[in-house]
Amino acid sequence: MEQLTDLKAILHSKRANIYYLEKCRVMQKDGRVLYLTEADTEKQYWNIPIANTTCILLGTGTSITQAAVRMLASAGVLIGFSGGGGTPLIAANEIEWLSPQSEYRPTEYVQGWMAFWFEEDKRLKIAKQFQQQRITYMQKIWGNDRELKNEGFSLDDQDIQQALTHFSAKIEHCQDVTNLLLIEAQLTKSLYKIAANNTKQKDFVRQHDSIDDANAFLNHGNYLAYGLAATTLWVLGIPHGFAVMHGKTRRGALVFDVADLIKDTLILPWAFICAKEQATEQEFRQQCLQNFTQHKALDFMFEAVKQASVEGKDL
Repeated sequence: MEQLTDLKAILHSKRANIYYLEKCRVMQKDGRVLYLTEADTEKQYWNIPIANTTCILLGTGTSITQAAVRMLASAGVLIGFSGGGGTPLIAANEIEWLSPQSEYRPTEYVQGWMAFWFEEDKRLKIAKQFQQQRITYMQKIWGNDRELKNEGFSLDDQDIQQALTHFSAKIEHCQDVTNLLLIEAQLTKSLYKIAANNTKQKDFVRQHDSIDDANAFLNHGNYLAYGLAATTLWVLGIPHGFAVMHGKTRRGALVFDVADLIKDTLILPWAFICAKEQATEQEFRQQCLQNFTQHKALDFMFEAVKQASVEGKDL
């Protein structure tokens, strides 16, 4: 069996894989984690490269052995249970991630986070910082990604420019988190409208329980982003309850704060593009994972959270 240090050889911020599995059994065999599928005539085993994996979503018809969970935990892989197609994300009765247990994660980041978190004005400053970083990241990606430009998601688009400029200007004038959440929702609503127009889906309405492809892909892709955010926070040792924006009603709210750094940039446009092209769930998921790797989404999330932890105490 691989040693614990070998399993963590690849930094989490550099890992490439997220798995969504259904109708299979996850198990440990000969020092590896495998998933078993049953075809009509034979059983097939598939290897999961756990040292290069951030999280695994277990969908309908799955089971997992204790030995497999032990190896996944040793490699620092998060496990989530979900419904079909990756949504909704469920473990027991609430949205949650099953985090690997480790007493040897860094303490500097959670200590830095706690140094500012108990002061409301400092939490607001970090929330504003996250939103500005979100805009900067979108400008960088949408300004350079050729495929997105071909689909109309370009900084040359006047509506996109106006939406981002308007939001960026409003951020600094927010006096509280409630107001920041309101203008953030307005930005996302504007981006939905732009995306729907670009992909000729003019009757689109964002509804989480809707069955149309665009809404389903948005749900699915957002949960992938939540997986990256949960991984980032687990590695840095920051509990999910210490949110800067979403923490009024949801215990895991910091996951949503961190996921927001990349959701609108990498998930939103491709949900509409893939819906227009009548892509399958698997094709959409592969596109999302490719985007995460190509645009170094996990690296960006790590740096944003580390920066907030280090600089927050000096606000």
